[in-house]
Parts: sequence; structure tokens; C-alpha cells
Amino acid sequence: MASVIGEVGETFVTLYKGFRVTLRTMFRKTTTENFPQTAPTVQPRYRGIHVLQRDENGFEKCVACFLCAAACPANCIYIEAAENTATERISAGERYAKAYNIDYSRCIFCGYCVEACPTDAITHGHNLELAPYDINALIYRKEQLLESWPPRAGR
Repeated sequence: MASVIGEVGETFVTLYKGFRVTLRTMFRKTTTENFPQTAPTVQPRYRGIHVLQRDENGFEKCVACFLCAAACPANCIYIEAAENTATERISAGERYAKAYNIDYSRCIFCGYCVEACPTDAITHGHNLELAPYDINALIYRKEQLLESWPPRAGR
């Protein structure tokens, strides 16, 4: 008989704890974001779509060292290297990335590629719109990832 009374008591304690949380949050003011009309706020350390950076002269920072592709646990980065020539200079180094593709259907946004890059050529951006209807649109090419030049004011 004592165990039945103990179980009933435990049940009421559990119900009280659950309803206390529910009632405490039920009457708070809700937070609504008007997403399509206004851009959502993200934290400074948010890991969004990658951005290939440029240096102060407008050259690409990527020197096609393949360290980001080697560090990627999802194996979603594909790079083709090419040599810089005297007439056509793409990066400040000897080589540049002729092709730089990231397959976002495989990317887990771990940030290992950003940490592995010795020239800080790849960083995480703050773009969060990554929901196309076609899976082939999730493969981002170098042109889509490359930072615009000249840089926009206010950056």
C-alpha cells in the first residue's frame, strides 16, 4: 500500500514539474521574425555557406594547396590546380584554384576546411538560404563562392 501511495506522489511531482515549465513559457511574449522581408540575425560564429576570400590587391587567396580538401571529413571539396603565368595572374602564389567546388549535399559545416587553410582563403559566410528544389544546385562552383571585387562598402 505504501508503494502505491509513493508512486502516486511521484506522479503528481512529475506532473507538477512538467506543467510548471509549460505554464511558465506559455505566457511569455513570442518572438517572430519576418524572414523573407527582413534578413534574420545570426550569431558571429555562425557557419554558413563558404566564401573564398581575396587579398587587398584583388587576387584570390587560394593557392590550391589541397589542405582544405584533405581536412574535410565529408569529402565534399573538389579542387583543380593551375599555374599562374606572367600574363595572367589569378593569385599571389605560384598556383591558383582553377576549379573549386563544394558539394553542400554532403557538407556538414564542421569548419575543418576553414581551420586547415594556411592563407585564410576560405571562411564561413552568414548566408543561410540553402534549400533548392534540385540537388544538383547544391554543388557550388568557384564563381558562386568567390568574394566580389571590389569589396562592397560597409564591410
